[in-house]
Amino acid sequence: WDETHFGKMGSYYINRTFFFDVHPPLGKMLIGLAGYLSGYDGTFPFQKPGDRYEQHNYVGMRGVRLQACFKLFCAFLGSCLIPFAYLTVLELSKSLPAALLTAFILIFDTGCITLSQYILLDPILMFFLMGAVLSMVKCNSCADRPFSASWWLWLSLTGMNLAGAMGVKFVGLFVVLLVGLNTIYDLWDLLGDLSLSLVVFGKHLLARVLCLILLPLALYTAMFAVHFTVLNKSGPGDGFFSSAFQSQLIGNNLHNVSIPE
Repeated sequence: WDETHFGKMGSYYINRTFFFDVHPPLGKMLIGLAGYLSGYDGTFPFQKPGDRYEQHNYVGMRGVRLQACFKLFCAFLGSCLIPFAYLTVLELSKSLPAALLTAFILIFDTGCITLSQYILLDPILMFFLMGAVLSMVKCNSCADRPFSASWWLWLSLTGMNLAGAMGVKFVGLFVVLLVGLNTIYDLWDLLGDLSLSLVVFGKHLLARVLCLILLPLALYTAMFAVHFTVLNKSGPGDGFFSSAFQSQLIGNNLHNVSIPE
């Protein structure tokens, strides 16, 4: 059922047809982009679960053929969970057997394999969730080299992954809370270090505000800017918005109509 739901929304992006959904737009935009880049023309109706795709090129969005792995978007993101988990556990435990065990558990997990082979938001969400955790852990490991290139890289990637997680589903808020608590603990620890001046502490605080608050907010806002720019044609989501907004949609009955403020 969900593949029918989100596949249809990918088609909406390809056809630039406006729609409304409870989830933020990033996941569906990426599904639509993957379909567009892999040759899907957005014409499959996605009317009900179980419909055959026939001649439609869905492989780029979904992921069922190993030989087409370069086009398999959801399957690729799902496969990234294994190295993400491996690197996270290796960084936290410094134990190669523990990291390998974690990777093998995910490799042979039926649920992970199943979620990653369909047109769903779940593998995209898990990619950003685990990416945020890995980036956070890597940034913590650079604590002895603050403001170095690697430290800035991992801190920035943490913020970008937070925006990605929230941009796919609002449940991404939980990883935002995790990173937030880690940041509060880190700053509290720095504040208690008497060898650091208040100026240096202020730089640490500003760096985290920049990378973990302002950067994610900017990226999250940009997602909606792209969303509203691409979807400029009238569609099933028109009625959820004001008449003034509908007048900007091509094909709407109110398009370019002069409406009092």
